[in-house]
Amino acid sequence: MNTRDTAADHKAPGEQDPAPADAEKPSGRKMFVRRCVCIFLVLFLIGLFSFVGGFLWFVEVLQPSVQAVVPRHADGIVVLTGGRDRISQSLDLLEVGSAKRLLISGVHPTTSAKQIARLNSKRMWLFDCCVDLDRKAQDTIGNAEETANWVRENRFSSLLVVTSAYHMPRALAELQVRLPKASLFPSPVYHKELDLEHWYESSSITKLLLREYVKYILVRLRVKLDFVFPVNRSA
Repeated sequence: MNTRDTAADHKAPGEQDPAPADAEKPSGRKMFVRRCVCIFLVLFLIGLFSFVGGFLWFVEVLQPSVQAVVPRHADGIVVLTGGRDRISQSLDLLEVGSAKRLLISGVHPTTSAKQIARLNSKRMWLFDCCVDLDRKAQDTIGNAEETANWVRENRFSSLLVVTSAYHMPRALAELQVRLPKASLFPSPVYHKELDLEHWYESSSITKLLLREYVKYILVRLRVKLDFVFPVNRSA
């Protein structure tokens, strides 16, 4: 029998073997990974709350009770095509004398003034005197650019903007960049099939508003980047 004593033979009752030095605290690499994960989670939560809060604000400003009151008169009216209701509302404003002229922006190249008038109570006399058609614009950016050219050509300083309520924030953002000195007054169109007050009850309306909100964020971001890093567009 081996009678040699060892350190283990003389341990006090309940005493445990000392842990290795490396096991007492996590390695530097593990600590770095944990910190990165924590920072990522914090940033993610901040971004998530900011997105949700911004979206709720976006939906709130679309409500009829929040929209700005349309003035009695402005120099011009612009309607961004995208539905019959938009053009009809802009013609109503022109007919009652809310502005001198109307620009219908984004008209299909093959669509004539007579065709538009036929779909809007046959008010051809308005087209003969006071309506201009823009057939170049193909998107909101194009609408804003062609509208800005039209405003400068007519030397207008105020403008009624007609488009769907959910599209209004993005349209105004694009116009404000190109017409910083002009007074822009929204005249939003509310479609019967789009219940913006109870948007959360319809998945299709919620998706529509989310898409529009993301597009609006991208516009605001692009505007800020252009301000910080101006691009010489004439080059």
